[in-house]
Amino acid sequence: MGSGGDVGINARKPRVLCLHGFRTSAEILKKQIYKWPESVLQKLDLVFVDAPFPCQGKSDVEGIFDPPYYEWFRFNKEFTEYTNFDECLKYIEDLMIEHGPFDGLLGFSQGAILSAGLPGLQEKGVALTKVPKVKFLIIIAGAKFKAPQVAEKAYSSPISCPSLHFLGETDFLRPYGAELLESCVEPVVIKHPKGHTIPRIDDDSLKTVTGFIERIQKLCEAQD
Repeated sequence: MGSGGDVGINARKPRVLCLHGFRTSAEILKKQIYKWPESVLQKLDLVFVDAPFPCQGKSDVEGIFDPPYYEWFRFNKEFTEYTNFDECLKYIEDLMIEHGPFDGLLGFSQGAILSAGLPGLQEKGVALTKVPKVKFLIIIAGAKFKAPQVAEKAYSSPISCPSLHFLGETDFLRPYGAELLESCVEPVVIKHPKGHTIPRIDDDSLKTVTGFIERIQKLCEAQD
């Protein structure tokens, strides 16, 4: 009998659109994700893209990562009103048409908020109407949309696609990431001791991540 490894080599890699955080970039997200074990990276077809709008203020990663920096949309102090949001949704759909088809989304911070909200918006016919249904989510330091008119559409029904969530113990978004879990059907959760960052995958979490990837590989193959 062939080993599990053989299956992995021939299996179709799930294609994942990766959305970076606020005022960062595709290049920065790529550098952070590429610290993950090779055994994880080689099972996924990861596509990193810059957000549509150049950064309109100071970036939190200035001095750590080089510019340019980009943002997906702007928001007010209370996070309840968004600017350029519709343009952002159209931009993501155009990317998916151009570089897809995609199976799932991976997002960090603002990119994670977007990723987690898109399946619901897609179901409601508000976003991603010209592309295949989002089959799974990988959410790192995520939260829910706060703008009422977006949130009521995004979470009106539970997020039913498989979702993997990374929650940092000292992340300022952690309570909001936990709140997002309540909208997901059977989310897979990995907790780590760090803050608002992309954690490395240690031996403990590797099993969970690998199990999730195997599950989505089967899902993608079954739906092909």
